Amino acid sequence: MKIKNFEINKNSPTFIIAELSANHNGSIETAIETIRAAKRAGADCIKFQTYTADTITINSRKEDFLIKGTIWCGKHLHDLYQEAYTPWEWHKQLFEVAEEEGLIYFSSPFDKTAVDFLESLNVPAYKIASFEITDIPLIEYVASKGKPVIISTGIATLEDIELALEACYRMGNRDVALLKCTSSYPAPIDEANMVMVQDFADRFGVIAGLSDHTMGSVVPIVATCFGSKIIEKHFILDRSIGGPDASFSMNEQEFADMVRAVRDAEKAIGRVDYQLTEKQQKGKDFARSLYVVKDVKAGDVLTEENVRSIRPGYGLHPKHLKDLLGKKFIQDVEKGERMNLEFIDS
Repeated sequence: MKIKNFEINKNSPTFIIAELSANHNGSIETAIETIRAAKRAGADCIKFQTYTADTITINSRKEDFLIKGTIWCGKHLHDLYQEAYTPWEWHKQLFEVAEEEGLIYFSSPFDKTAVDFLESLNVPAYKIASFEITDIPLIEYVASKGKPVIISTGIATLEDIELALEACYRMGNRDVALLKCTSSYPAPIDEANMVMVQDFADRFGVIAGLSDHTMGSVVPIVATCFGSKIIEKHFILDRSIGGPDASFSMNEQEFADMVRAVRDAEKAIGRVDYQLTEKQQKGKDFARSLYVVKDVKAGDVLTEENVRSIRPGYGLHPKHLKDLLGKKFIQDVEKGERMNLEFIDS
């Protein structure tokens, strides 16, 4: 998968996305500064959400539209999305700021009109949000644009994931990534289930990653160790500004710390390689090897008393000791000499 100039594959660095979501709190100036802060914090990408309250729901006061059991409990859907949405007239300017900062940018559309709007701005990729994974017509329409599609799986069953992938494939688009997500806000760490990242890659043959709502950096680090090639975190200038997503968003310092931790985890993972580095080879100096540990005379028998496996590692390999026992020295050898096959009869 390639998004603009960033190639995402099993050997690439993790693609780190800062999710703006509602963290502009209704101010385009805050949105612009958040984009710049995301760049300073080490993000590769800034992601937006493209909807209006009327494209994502309807203005109804019926019980079905009242939010229950989340941090937004007591709000009606239309009111929440009216507060949280990013005005469409901001998008062009925000994308230009991201471009100036050297950040990749794209968005999550929530209906076909949003896709058409984003196409007019030539976004390089699309994100399907967790709650939209069952909207097969939307996924088909997004996939039909022929651009990379990243799908979050926060509410998805195995069947939901299979249907979403099939929708992309029907449109001839196999440039798809799956993100493990837990749709709780914030998400409990014991529900992160990061082993699923590796399972996504193995089971579905796709790029796998993480869309994270837990607090802190532990889950992104673990995800990296399980092969996550995309990590998405909600990003905010300062949680004190408030807003619908503030409580589970990272500020600049926290995000920067996470980026460093992920990059360090990537270095620690390394690769399968049995060749020794220069430093490791130097460490062989402290390995065991065979040394003469007592003065011996020609004709003495080689025993475990006069030849031992000790540090340092400049002498004969210890694997030879068993075969040498009982043989006779053919010359005098001083204590502390490296054992050599020339010292004994053949």
